[in-house]
Amino acid sequence: QVQLVESGGGLAQAGGFLNLSCAISGSRSSIYASGIYRMGWYRQPPGEQREPVASITKSRNTVYSDSVKGRFTISTDNALTTVTLQMNSLKLEDTAVYYCHADNDGLGAGRYWGQGTQVTVSL
Repeated sequence: QVQLVESGGGLAQAGGFLNLSCAISGSRSSIYASGIYRMGWYRQPPGEQREPVASITKSRNTVYSDSVKGRFTISTDNALTTVTLQMNSLKLEDTAVYYCHADNDGLGAGRYWGQGTQVTVSL
């Protein structure tokens, strides 16, 4: 019921930066968007399980994993329909597929996922 479209992944050098964006998309998504109270990012490194990275609520409360705290910044627009992840001081271990999620407690309650975007950090 909620479609999430991610953009901005790619290749970066260690110490560099990348920005990821995720937007709620699709005409049917707007019906359910009013119930979204949190958006964020998970990532899945090669051969590992998916892990949380950062999240933000409508009231702008943010949570970061210890591994990215101080390097990544999550932000959103006023309506919580777009979320951006600024990734600075990238490390090799940041290499992963990054997934956007949106959490809905209204009509169509549940967690929705984007399709994932690859981030590769090299020397």
